[in-house]
Amino acid sequence: PRKQTAAPEPEPVYITNDGLERMRSRLARLQRMLPELSAEAARTAAYGDRSENAEYHEAKSALRRTQRQIWTLENRIKYSVVIETGADAGGAVRIGSIVTVETDAGIRRSFRILGPLESDPGAGHISFQSPLGAALLHRKKGDAVPIATPNGARTYRIVEIN
Repeated sequence: PRKQTAAPEPEPVYITNDGLERMRSRLARLQRMLPELSAEAARTAAYGDRSENAEYHEAKSALRRTQRQIWTLENRIKYSVVIETGADAGGAVRIGSIVTVETDAGIRRSFRILGPLESDPGAGHISFQSPLGAALLHRKKGDAVPIATPNGARTYRIVEIN
């Protein structure tokens, strides 16, 4: 007999309240589209031979794609963990913190540590899974954080945590 293994526990989806609301409204919009997509698949199926029916294949593909997006969003929402802002109780960086760092060259930048779904480095939003985000987690104001970059090693000093 084969040994049965349990399915791995799903990873939490770290997201802001705004991000969660955007996912919920996108889910609602996709769910409203389903009846129309189903009707289109049924209408094009009536054209006859499905093996050479391009309209049917396209309609069926659009329906499947939308159902897959709905399933993905439902699971992300189900496993969402809303991110709190600021430092943790001990004053350390956590997911949701806005961290101001200073480079060796005296350049200051601020980053908000978020989940991968809301990561936007150009806007200063970095994932806690990114090299910099992971290195900053659990650090405190004044800590020097060494980071290996493609251009060589850099050290960031944490100036502020909000």
